Amino acid sequence: MEALWRLIWPVLASLLLPLLAAWFAYPVTHLPPKFGIFPPEFVQAAPAFNLLVFCAVLLVCVAITALLLFPGLFGFKPVQSQPPVSFVHGPSAKFPIWFWLGAALTLFFWWLMWARTTIFGDLVYVAFTPMWWGFILLLDGLTYRRSGGKSLLVNKPKMLFISALVSVAGWGFFEYFDYFVLSNWYYPNGHMAALSHATIVFLFLLAYTTVWPVVFEWYTLLATFPALAVRYSNGPKLALPGNLLIWVGLALIVLMVFFPYPMFWAMWVGPLSVLSGLLICNKIWTPFTAMAQGNWSPVMLVALSSLFTGFFWEMWNHGSEHINQISPFSPLAPTNPNYWIYDIPYVNVIHLFSEMPLLGYFGYLPFGILVWVFFIWAGKVLGFDSDLNAE
Repeated sequence: MEALWRLIWPVLASLLLPLLAAWFAYPVTHLPPKFGIFPPEFVQAAPAFNLLVFCAVLLVCVAITALLLFPGLFGFKPVQSQPPVSFVHGPSAKFPIWFWLGAALTLFFWWLMWARTTIFGDLVYVAFTPMWWGFILLLDGLTYRRSGGKSLLVNKPKMLFISALVSVAGWGFFEYFDYFVLSNWYYPNGHMAALSHATIVFLFLLAYTTVWPVVFEWYTLLATFPALAVRYSNGPKLALPGNLLIWVGLALIVLMVFFPYPMFWAMWVGPLSVLSGLLICNKIWTPFTAMAQGNWSPVMLVALSSLFTGFFWEMWNHGSEHINQISPFSPLAPTNPNYWIYDIPYVNVIHLFSEMPLLGYFGYLPFGILVWVFFIWAGKVLGFDSDLNAE
């Protein structure tokens, strides 16, 4: 019981401390405006573009890009050995049947969501989730072909299913923090007249099932590229202090309640710091464990997995609202309740076929690590396998 409590208390603290801080930050209501309204709505316009903040964030993004493209500049040495992951590139297998099924689902529901046609009735309102599950099957089939018959669906079907359930809780975890930064994102179609509120809530929960599985599918697919899988495996040994991470993370979470705009980024960094710290303190393997040994591959691959996922998230999201075929079946009313808009302070500029500002894409990198760390934590608390390797 004591061991379980050591895993739980920092997470409970990260959930309760914002409520306690809000009691003082909002002396009248004791909660942020529109707290608890689901799906989250627009709260108020965030501060406008700030050149100084933009340049500071840009410098960080340039440094991250340099690390990704030129790891040798940061002390990484070339590696010739096989990748330290199990989804290595092997003799090609045939594309499995679920690859073709996934491709068909992805293409059909992609067309339906962007066309915004009601030719199939209310099916257009639910297009987002089956499109993404089709994409998950497609990625799994690619991994199966490249690895000679290994994939999460083949080798870890139970874990893949559990990851979908954890995904619902995990994304709800981040939606909770979004209230305290006054909605970095919100859903303008989340209360559309065409659907009841209960139906919309159900559709959102279904959509949440896709986040963790698709990031993990990208991870296993990227691991089949040997040069990429070993690119970051011989780098500086960086051991992170667990206790310090926990307390810094909790402090960031509290500060973001009092200063939601300057600390908007803390809703991602704070929980990641807390979760990583508590796992390190309890000597549980995380991607940071490998990093302490000089192997940055798990950290970098899962970060890139999230980034690649983000490109599709943002592209498909943007098109669901802004693309509308000229046809007698295309309504003017919105048809994607899951469509979201960002309201990020200071840097909400340069949108390239995306609601996400250009610099915002770099936030996907720590998010991918957060996805995996949250899954490892849930696995230890609930007793399920969270190892992404094939064996």
